[in-house]
Amino acid sequence: MKGQVLITGGAGFLGFALGKHLASHDYEVHLVDNLSRGVRDLELQSEISSGRLVFKELNLLEPESLDQLQVEYDFVFHLAAIIGVVHVLNRPYQVLTDNVKLLANMLEYCRKMNKLKRLLFASTSEVYAGTLQNFELRIPTPENTPLAINRLEDARTSYMLSKIYGEALCLHSGVPTTIFRPHNVYGPRMGMAHIVPEQLRKAFEVEEGALISVPSADHRRCFLYINDAVEILRRMMESPICDGETLNLGQNSEEVTIEETVKICCDVVGKKLEIQRVPATEGSPQRRVPDIQKAIEYLNYLPKTTLREGVERTFDWYRENIFNSSDLFAI
Repeated sequence: MKGQVLITGGAGFLGFALGKHLASHDYEVHLVDNLSRGVRDLELQSEISSGRLVFKELNLLEPESLDQLQVEYDFVFHLAAIIGVVHVLNRPYQVLTDNVKLLANMLEYCRKMNKLKRLLFASTSEVYAGTLQNFELRIPTPENTPLAINRLEDARTSYMLSKIYGEALCLHSGVPTTIFRPHNVYGPRMGMAHIVPEQLRKAFEVEEGALISVPSADHRRCFLYINDAVEILRRMMESPICDGETLNLGQNSEEVTIEETVKICCDVVGKKLEIQRVPATEGSPQRRVPDIQKAIEYLNYLPKTTLREGVERTFDWYRENIFNSSDLFAI
């Protein structure tokens, strides 16, 4: 065994995939989740039953819950947070308070460990949104971009602000940390609140030639398939050079419009559909492209999965597990 790893938010899309990947590389992996968003579906249950992953249902908003772990970890991934546009818009105060509490409690827990090598904190690409809206933002966007915030009364600002504050907490905590900023990670088991599974579902359910609406059609994104994301995170965890660093988690070699992404989804499903452009989603940036040069230099890894390949794999999973099944999945 190479070491012990704790992943908070471990029942969710990224946490579960990361846990499986690290376990396959001979780490003992413990997943922690309160199941407020992620669920104990058949895939998670299978990994638990096999002994490949250890799972504990804990509410990390209660500091005393961490006493149940009773383990000294080598690495901690802190992914637990309230995320998703719907949740952020409807619960901005809870986003601010809970996201900060979750991280603060975990940092205090980490400060008590003797063998901890590093805490890896999941920030967000949204930290660049204020700079994009109020100033000139360099595209692709490097990690050293000065950060600005949007209007405090805007509900969407709450999520960005909770993550910027979280980054500052990590940097001043005295805990060895690495901060990573995910950009449009997608793949199987991520729920429906993302363009790829959402458009796959639309294409799957409608008749040939039907009209489907596409907001923000001309906005541009770079998508990172989950297999590449978890390999990058493993290397980030194992690389001492990443201690104290902030890194973009994404790719920038295949920038596409939302409309082009939808067309790929329709083609993968096997239907010719008519696209109707509708107004852009409020708060959606025109372009979001990370500069990943630092990650490439530090980790010696380039994402390998094309968007077409990733969408095909994602559709295969959703068709089997969601579209033609009643199994639960992470929302």
